[in-house]
Amino acid sequence: MDCSISQSPIFVKPYIHIRAKIVAMTRKSKVFDKELFFRALADRTRLRLLNLIRNEEVCVCFFVETLKTNQPKISRHLAYLRRAGILGVRRDGPWMHYRMIEPADADAARVLKDVMLWLATDQEMMRDRERLLKFCCAPQLPVNIKGAPRPAGLVTA
Repeated sequence: MDCSISQSPIFVKPYIHIRAKIVAMTRKSKVFDKELFFRALADRTRLRLLNLIRNEEVCVCFFVETLKTNQPKISRHLAYLRRAGILGVRRDGPWMHYRMIEPADADAARVLKDVMLWLATDQEMMRDRERLLKFCCAPQLPVNIKGAPRPAGLVTA
């Protein structure tokens, strides 16, 4: 079988093009994954992150400072919450800002609302929130997050 190098792009390009169409079609017909949603809510660290975000848009660096844990662990948990359809993200230069979004499923949205109300009354969650406010409202940010944009909704005038 005689196959020259100049023929390779002819066989590769159509394959890549077809694959891109298949991926795009599967994303449109994605069904809400209830199991993933409940697994996302079944972790203490992820609940603490949701409590810190609430109705704000918060940079990852503030989570690291508030929860006293490393950035890769925080990012892993935030990615899990994104896959579950609970969080949205926005990049601003080197900073990643996370915010809560309403799940696509109405029942899941109701459950998330109830979970958030429950978290707001939990003592540990209240302490986390106070720590976050302390960092956000401090006149000078800690050295490792100097220059990070403060969450607008948390900063008091």
